[in-house]
Amino acid sequence: MLALLSPKTLLIRTGAALLVLIVVMLACALVGTEHVSLRAALTAGNDPGAPNPDYEILLRVRVPRIVLAAIVGAALAASGVTFQALLRNPLADPYILGISSGAGLGVILAVISGITWTLWGRSPLAVFAFVGALGTVWLVWGIGRITGRVHVTGLLLAGVVVNAFFSALIMFLASIARGQQLYATIFWLMGNMTEEDFFVLWVAGGFVTAGIVALFFQAPRLNAISFGSADAQTMGIDVERTQIVAFALSAFMTAVAVSLSGLVGFVGLIVPHAVRLVFGPDHRQLLPLSSLGGAMFLVIADTVARMVVAPAQLPVGVVTAIVGGPFFLVLLVRYNRKVQGLS
Repeated sequence: MLALLSPKTLLIRTGAALLVLIVVMLACALVGTEHVSLRAALTAGNDPGAPNPDYEILLRVRVPRIVLAAIVGAALAASGVTFQALLRNPLADPYILGISSGAGLGVILAVISGITWTLWGRSPLAVFAFVGALGTVWLVWGIGRITGRVHVTGLLLAGVVVNAFFSALIMFLASIARGQQLYATIFWLMGNMTEEDFFVLWVAGGFVTAGIVALFFQAPRLNAISFGSADAQTMGIDVERTQIVAFALSAFMTAVAVSLSGLVGFVGLIVPHAVRLVFGPDHRQLLPLSSLGGAMFLVIADTVARMVVAPAQLPVGVVTAIVGGPFFLVLLVRYNRKVQGLS
């Protein structure tokens, strides 16, 4: 059973998490291979003709990258919460419907074709990744509709099949790609944060925030579904409609995140589970707290990625995999023991 959660408690916890996120983002913005003075950066407007390296490094390089990491982390964590609720499985993650393979296929097609145009300042890699990720979701959903009534297990199996097929296509295309093309694809597949235009960040942040808010209003239904579809139906909840809405919102946010950063694993797996262990399984607080926690986690991970082998930079996906891999194994062992204990 879920413990009682008052609106005041929810507001206090969410506000505290937001404050911690702001502090973390500010601290990470001041950390790097080059020392930056916050005071010097904020006085850039006093003498427009004089160069101000502190301003350029802080506000044109680090801040956009940190904001991007926060957006991607929030999107992946919120999507992870949703998929874990709908599938009733703590091992589910945002890429479970084959989104990663669809995005990867889109990227390698863009690289091999040599396309150089941009859309709203976005490179063809990002555009093709978004289209590939979103197209894969609709393909999986369509397969589920063709095979009969859409069911969570059916969607999961369709996602596994589509993921395997697209992964085979990716390997085939990678085998015929030239060296530089293959390097660009592999680097993207490992996950990477880049400095983005503020317009792109505003648009992406708006989409992700809207998706999280929409999922928050689905939280009571997700609470019911997490106990089982039969129980949710007895409460008068339209389970299929809730699944469709939640899947669509989560898939769209994941596609946005993938198009911005490549494949960053484990954020949508470990952050929701950590928040659930501390604050409980109520999705009314699990969604906002996981979103803010995911943002914090990826901001810190990206800061580590750009410093640990400086002046070179690690893909942030490598850092999240190093942290998330052992956590996943622990989670897998605990989940298997729980299942065996119930059997």
